[in-house]
Amino acid sequence: MPRLIGAAQTATSQAQQITTFNSSGTFTAQPLSTTAQVLVVAGGGAGGGELGGGAGAGGFRDIAAHPIPSSAVPVTIGAGGSGAPDVNGVPGNNSVFGAAAPLTSTGGGGGGAVSGSPAADAAETGGSGGGAGVIAPSGGGAAGNTPPVSPSQGNAGGGGTGSAYGVGGGGGGASAVGFVGANTPTPTSGDGGAGSPSTASGSDVTYAGGGGGGTHNASGTIPGGAGGAGGGAEGFGNGTAGGGTPTGNAAGAGAAGSANTGGGGGGGGNSASSAGGSGGSGVVIVNEPAILIASSCWDLRIVYQKIKAGDWA
Repeated sequence: MPRLIGAAQTATSQAQQITTFNSSGTFTAQPLSTTAQVLVVAGGGAGGGELGGGAGAGGFRDIAAHPIPSSAVPVTIGAGGSGAPDVNGVPGNNSVFGAAAPLTSTGGGGGGAVSGSPAADAAETGGSGGGAGVIAPSGGGAAGNTPPVSPSQGNAGGGGTGSAYGVGGGGGGASAVGFVGANTPTPTSGDGGAGSPSTASGSDVTYAGGGGGGTHNASGTIPGGAGGAGGGAEGFGNGTAGGGTPTGNAAGAGAAGSANTGGGGGGGGNSASSAGGSGGSGVVIVNEPAILIASSCWDLRIVYQKIKAGDWA
């Protein structure tokens, strides 16, 4: 059997391994792994309550070759913010991979609400920012990528219409800002910003969509803002997100963000009893690549096979 000069090659290999954390735990790398693709998505914020804006998505960080230690490291999965009536939305919680120099994604910002405190209609900053409540001006959405990281972990939320009979802004998403609510030419609640795709799970999946804004909707004809792709939730409007067909003041809750996507919750309807939708919880995925370590010289047949397969560098 022909060989390159020297002893026959020996190889040590390790298969690809994908580890998904939907709840907090501990990650231990395979023996040969030194880097891996690591996706960290934080919990989405909660939508604003009465006449609320949609919430911002949890921060999205997808690192292609993140260093991983040989020892076990903690993994924290951030919960989504909990929706409640008549208040500004609660921000989501951070997701964290590792201990020394951890990779952290920030929870999504909560949406504003007309009776919220400390400031009415004021959205919260976060991985992606929350959308403002209806009375806030068009520029009232909160900033995303807070604190700032590079590449950016998220985007700003959209503003409201500046009118008590208006519609709320959408929460920011991982790849796009939340839409501003509009009164003209037709009242339109702000849609949530779109999320971002990742292949860390082995499939192309989109995460971290912003929540849609809620609406005054006294006539029962104005739909809530759509949630952004990637688990964002719909704001209340026209009965589509809060249960039955609305009447009178169109009281109803925003929908909840999807679990383990970091999606933002939707904004609530026009009542003090209207709750914002809760944010979706986060997720961490570690994708360790297949590894082949060889010593000595390659067998010529293996060289030929690998060149033919396009696997020789």
